[in-house]
Formats: sequence, C-alpha cells, structure tokens
Amino acid sequence: MQEQYEELKRRLMEVNDLQSANSLLGWDQATYMPAKGAVARGRQIATLSRLAQEKFTAPAIGHLLDDLEKYDLPYDSDEASLIRVTRRLYERAIKVPPEFTAKAAAHTTEAYSIWAKARPENDFATVQPYLEKTLDLSIEFANFFPDYDHIADPLIDGSDYGMKAESIRQIFSELREQLVPIAKAINEQAPADDSCLRKFYPVDKQQEFGEYVIQQFGYDFERGRQDKTHHPFMTKFSLNDVRITTRFQEHFLGESLGSTMHEAGHALYELGINQDYEGTPLARGASAGVHESQSRLWENVIGRSRPFWEHFYPLLQETFPDQLNDVDLDAFHRAFNKVENSLIRTDADEVTYNLHVMIRFDLELQMLEGELAIKDLPEAWHARYDSDLGIHAPSDVDGALQDVHWYAGFIGGAFQGYTLGNIMSGQFYEAALKAHPGIPTDISRGEFGKLHNWLKDNIYQHGRKYTPDELIERVTGKPLTIEPYINYLRTKYGELYSL
Repeated sequence: MQEQYEELKRRLMEVNDLQSANSLLGWDQATYMPAKGAVARGRQIATLSRLAQEKFTAPAIGHLLDDLEKYDLPYDSDEASLIRVTRRLYERAIKVPPEFTAKAAAHTTEAYSIWAKARPENDFATVQPYLEKTLDLSIEFANFFPDYDHIADPLIDGSDYGMKAESIRQIFSELREQLVPIAKAINEQAPADDSCLRKFYPVDKQQEFGEYVIQQFGYDFERGRQDKTHHPFMTKFSLNDVRITTRFQEHFLGESLGSTMHEAGHALYELGINQDYEGTPLARGASAGVHESQSRLWENVIGRSRPFWEHFYPLLQETFPDQLNDVDLDAFHRAFNKVENSLIRTDADEVTYNLHVMIRFDLELQMLEGELAIKDLPEAWHARYDSDLGIHAPSDVDGALQDVHWYAGFIGGAFQGYTLGNIMSGQFYEAALKAHPGIPTDISRGEFGKLHNWLKDNIYQHGRKYTPDELIERVTGKPLTIEPYINYLRTKYGELYSL
C-alpha cells in the first residue's frame, strides 16, 4: 500500500506543480504583466491547464485509487482523506475534456484583459461578446454533469461542495428576511458621518499601516507578499508562498485597509494548512464559503470591532495626524462601520453586503436559465439595485462591470461563497469565544495569537480533509445556521445605532 500511496502523491505533486505555475502566470497578469502580453498569456495558461487536466485524469491515477480504496483505513487518517478527496475530484475531472479546459482557460484569460481595459472606460459593449461566450462555456461545462437539479448546481458544487442552487436560495431567503428589517431600522436614522475616512491619505502610509496590521494578525512576509491589482485577491503557489493583493484610493481609507485584512484572512488559512499536505488536493481550503469565513472574520468580526480599534486607532492617528487627530475613537469606529445602501459590493457594510451577493446570485441564475440575455444584463443590474437598495449606478463601471468574477471565470458558482462565508464567520467565532472567552480582551491589547492558534488547530490545519458540512459540525457541534451571524449583527449594530 505504501508504495502505491507514494506513487499517487508523486503524480498529484506533478499536477499541483502545473497548477501552481498557472497560478503564477495569473498573478503576474493581474499585477505586473504589460497589456500586450495578454494574447500569449492566454495561450500559456491554456496549455498548462490542459496538461494539468490530462495528468490528473490519467487512467493511472484511477487505477491507483481503485487499489488504495481496498485498504481499510480510519476515516480521519490523512491517507484515507487524501484518497477520498482525490477520488471525488477525479470523478468530477474525468467528465470534462482537457480540450474544453484549455479552451475555457484561454477565453477567460483574454476576457479578463478586455474587462480590465473596458471597465474604467465604461465600455460594456466591448466585453459583451466575451461575456456571451463565457455564458456559453459555463452552460457547456454544466452539461458535462447532466444529472443536476438546476443548471447552476455543477458550477456551485465546484466551489461549495454539497451546496445546490435550491439550498442556497433557501438560506438566502431566510437571511434576507432577517437582514432587511435591520438595514431598514438603521437607514431610518441619520447616516453616520464618515467624512474622516474621505480625506487625503497618502498611499505609501496606507500600505505601511495595513501591512503592519496583518503582520500582527500573523501574516508572514517571509512566506508571502502584497501587491496592487484591479480587483484584490489571494493566490497560493505553495504552502510557503501565499500572496495577497490590494488596491488603494487616496481619498478613502477604508478601501485598502478592508481589502488588505480581507485577503490576509484568506492567506492565514492557506499558511496554516498542515505542511505534510503540500502538493496534494488536501492543501487548500475546504470550500469557497469556508475560505470566505476567514477573510470576513479577520476583516469584519475582528478588523471592524471596537476592541481592535481600541488598540490600533492611536497608531492610525500617529500615522495620519492631520486627518484624524480631531476625530475621537467613537466617531471613527462608527464611521468605519457606517451602514448605508451603496453601489459597490466590496465596500459594502456588514448589514447590506449580503444583499449585493443575492442580486448577483439571482442574475447569474437567470443568465444560466436563459431568462436573461447578456445584452440586457446592465439594465437588469440597474433594475435590481433600484428595487433592492433604492439606488442607481451612474454607469456600468459600478454596475455590470463592477466585479471581475464573470470576466475571469465561469458565470455561476462564485458569489454564493461570500454570503456562506459571512454566515460561517459568525458560527466559527461563536465557537472560538466559547473556547476562549477572553479573545476580545486580547484583541484590545493587539494580541491575536489565541484566536489565530484556535483557528489553526480547528480549521486551518485540516485543509480540504473534511467537507464543509463535516468541518462546521466538528468545529461548532451543529450544522450550518444563520443564528450566530444574525445575533452578531444585531448585537454590534444594535449598540452602534441604539436599535
């Protein structure tokens, strides 16, 4: 058995090396690549994607899995887990032809480059044919898995294993029922004054402060780095090379600081995975939703909390004395947690953020179902923002061109993870506080080790060893529930807005 197991790991490492090289090309495209390199980059990414797919779906891996599954191994053992997870991914992968994988990779690489140029120019017409092709490819991909209940299910399953369109719709309906009254009660009050965040903040000092914060969280700059990009993301090339990106606005402090903490949360997860899993399918997060739970936990539950700013606000005032010396902690904390109906998902407050996700989720289901044509997407976007949030984007820059996801991947399967992650962040943090009630006091002192270690022990180290449902049950003792997250929002914003 050991010889076969090591052979499986060797083959998986080769697949991982190709995927990591591909990720490096993608990171470079989003950070430093010159614009005219896009065509060749698309070809390079397509080639590596095809080779990785061919290697992973080789009959030899299937035979190794067949042989290894004959052994009676404990379910929780690393060996059984690797075999089990690889089997699940293998059965999914063999249904998708490598030629399709290459074709889709080449297209989405090109589409991303077109979007990066078209968005600042408010030019939806230029990206429309690319998005139409993306929709065709998304449907083609879904139809490799014909036994679905909804055409979005295969796309969702790839990101959030075990979830389906119908189950997400139900969760979103329950959550919306709780969120809308909270948002309405807050919006009936005078809005918080956030003018202190909208002064001139030099980029170099923003970057210095943000990087100091995430170092205190536990982000290791000897195992990662931060760069600028159009749309912030985290990427991993190995368990000791996990990079993040951010973007800056000179006249809005919250943009970079929020995205830096958010992407660092993703990176802390990857950096905390058991090093023995390197190069195998276990060496990544359990799902998009679980991953997002960590980025949202560090960005919001921690980074927007009163204890966090009790420690860091004096340092922020020292960094930006002209902007903040006449702003007290209460005013700053309220500004940093301002609730208002807004246009931009990534800048949205905790109370309204999930409404942005629900709009995108509904729109992509309509596109996949054939009920919404790509040419009509901009107007459908504006109509939903008018009806759901009472605001209208002045252009498509803050509308259908806003998010990168549909322009750098498939349509379907990406957005639901953000809200699932928010829900899980409340449930995981509740469990952490139950184990260590003193965590908020630690945070007020700038000490994050107890929380970080609890997360490593209970979530990070396991990587993809457990399914999302299994992990949530193990960590919290109950299945996924919105209750802790809603309680967190009601408590926090009830105090901030005297609800």
